[in-house]
Parts: sequence; C-alpha cells; structure tokens
Amino acid sequence: MRAEQFTDPVAEHGEGPVWNPLKQTLNWVDMLEGDILGRAAGSTAIERRHIDPIAAALRPRRDGGTIIAGENSFLLLNGDGRIEQRITVPGWRPGTRMNEGGCDPHGAFYAGSMSYDATPGAGRLYRLSPTGEIDVVLDAVTISNGLAWSPDGALAYYVDTATGRIDVFDSDPTTGLTGRRPPVAIPPEQGSPDGLTVDAEGHLWVALWNGAAVHRYTPDGRLDDAVALPVSQVTACTFGGAALDELYITTSRHALDDPEPAAGAVFRARVGVTGLPALSYHA
Repeated sequence: MRAEQFTDPVAEHGEGPVWNPLKQTLNWVDMLEGDILGRAAGSTAIERRHIDPIAAALRPRRDGGTIIAGENSFLLLNGDGRIEQRITVPGWRPGTRMNEGGCDPHGAFYAGSMSYDATPGAGRLYRLSPTGEIDVVLDAVTISNGLAWSPDGALAYYVDTATGRIDVFDSDPTTGLTGRRPPVAIPPEQGSPDGLTVDAEGHLWVALWNGAAVHRYTPDGRLDDAVALPVSQVTACTFGGAALDELYITTSRHALDDPEPAAGAVFRARVGVTGLPALSYHA
C-alpha cells in the first residue's frame, strides 16, 4: 500500500498524531519546536500553537481539553487551549526530555523520556494517574517511544527504539504492566521501530524510522502488511476520519543528510481496516 500526502511539510519533527472525534480534527506535535498542530476535516488550514520547549505527546482529556507531555512535565489544557495546570516530574534527570506517550484504558497517561544525546539507559517511562500521582513504570530506557493497548485493554505494546523490538506487557489496573516479552523483532535493514497504534482487529501498526514505511504485524509478531512512504524518517501513526478507517502518518526532516521534499509532512493511507478511538486522560 502507498500513502498520499495529507499536509505540506509543516513540521521539523512531526510526531504523536491523535484523532479528536468530537472536533473531527487531527492533532500532532512538532516535537522539538514545542508546538501542537491541528487540521480539521474538510479544511486545509493548519493551526499551530507553541506550548513548551518540547511537545512530546498529547491525548484528549475525558471531560474536555488536552493533556500534553512537555519537556519535563505534564500540562493540562482546558477546552480553550489554556494551561490549567503544570505537573513537574519529581527527580527529573538533567539532560533528558519527554519523547512519546499515550493513555491506558483506565484513564492514566504515560510518557517516556530519553536523553538529548540518546545516552543508553538514561530514559524512563512515567505514569501520571488520574489523581495526579507520578510513578516510574520502567527505568533504564534509551529512546522511549510508541505505546498502545490491545482492543480489550489486557495487553500493552511498547517500543524502546534502541532495542529494535515491539514488546508486549500484561496490563492490569492493580498490578500495572508486567510480564514483558518481545513478540516483534525488526531487522535493522528495515528501519527502527518508532510510534505505533493498534487497529480494531488487534494488529499492530508501527512507524519505521529510516525505514520509509509503516508495518502491520499480527499480535504474535508476523509481518502482515506494509504502507510505503516517499520519506525515510517515519515517526508515528494513528487511525482517524469519521469511521476511523484512515491511517495518518507523521514524518520528520530533522537532521536529514540528503533533502527529501516531503519530509515533515503528514501522510494518509486507506488500509482496509478500522482503528480504535483514542484513549483519554481521566482528569
């Protein structure tokens, strides 16, 4: 399958797309610029708002508004886009920044970190509960990246890009994420795993940094399909559209050695399956 270009190359480092069904809007981040971007269905206009030195990930809040992982804190925005609260992560490691995240089925928001120079093991995966407590879920992470849950919420899929894998955990509201195992190993010549999403059939879609593609895997790790892109640095993907049957894919032009005219654009592919609604933060 091939993707069509959905926007101009508007981002230096596009990441973290999420579909807002209430507003029929695709939102994503220009991560290293600290900006949130948005494009409404039926419009070609791009809205952009600066939020923090880093804007790593965003998800809707259950009662309206947005939660965002900034450089070293969580920001709660109201429905008008104004910052209501900033929750700084305690014990933050100097020289690190947030990188990706998502919500679990129970209303908590997770965001992972990495060092600015990608020092091995310098990052963590954090969990912000609906009542505001922050826990370290994983330590010694290098590039904390994609995170998504299975349709029934029993499994969580996670990428630490440096491992070259998609790992799976058992997910439970009481015990958290346990039983880590690696169902998908991606050969280095195919690129490095980055952001991911899960479709309504429970299959995994992962963006491949330096791979010019998004791959679809079965839950047991078999490569099932692929979407080709005309740019190498593919960063993340999500399902959107009125029927959640369109795959939106973000890309990056950051530090490219050779020019790629469409790098930094968002792409769209119709892949013949539907996705899952974005999970929200319950505060």
